[in-house]
Amino acid sequence: MTTAPSPMLPVQGAVLAVLTGDATLTDMADAVYDYLPEDVPYPFIVIGEAIETPDNRHGGFGRQTVITLHVWSQYRGYAQALAIGARITALLDHQPLTIPGVDWIATRFEFSQTLTDPEPPGDIRHLVLRYRVVTEQH
Repeated sequence: MTTAPSPMLPVQGAVLAVLTGDATLTDMADAVYDYLPEDVPYPFIVIGEAIETPDNRHGGFGRQTVITLHVWSQYRGYAQALAIGARITALLDHQPLTIPGVDWIATRFEFSQTLTDPEPPGDIRHLVLRYRVVTEQH
């Protein structure tokens, strides 16, 4: 058995497919991006950074991919961003993903954090969400 290629990009694609395929979420947020064009309307979601670490077992290769999502909103307060974040977590936490090239083992919510953009006009709310996706080579 040889080491499989990195599942980082397929994990990103699987998360993107789940988020863009949910009518409730697409009603809540304008779009989900993995590349942010200029002048997009709020609120929106960005698939951000990822970290990958080995998670090998006796006789098998596995990976843990930690993916970060960003929710951006101009709503007064955090209610809109938190509602979007709650929907994302409902879609991902402990829910199976179809990931080409690997077997999905688990998806776990790790944390969320609210932030306010301090730059003028100061009306941008930011919610950071992080999920751990565990995969195993076929």
